[in-house]
Amino acid sequence: MPDISVVLPSVLQPLAGGQSILTAPTDGPVTVATLLESLTGDYPVLGRRLRDETGALRRYVNIYVNGEEVRRLQGLETEVAAGQEVLIIQSVAGG
Repeated sequence: MPDISVVLPSVLQPLAGGQSILTAPTDGPVTVATLLESLTGDYPVLGRRLRDETGALRRYVNIYVNGEEVRRLQGLETEVAAGQEVLIIQSVAGG
């Protein structure tokens, strides 16, 4: 069964050992929350950058499953199936 690919923006890549794409093996659909937990287990700083102390997605982080923003779907409970791509975008503010 194909893996789930998670694409990271360049600003987050140093927190994932320099990788631009993380992959998670799966034997069926998983939620975005479960996917993040499994992927950030080896990268705790990345996990803290994506989610706050309560486990909620930080407001400046957007996650897309097959082009759909998860906040417009079921949030962290959105299901991701094998072979789907997850894209993480972190807003960058500046002045």
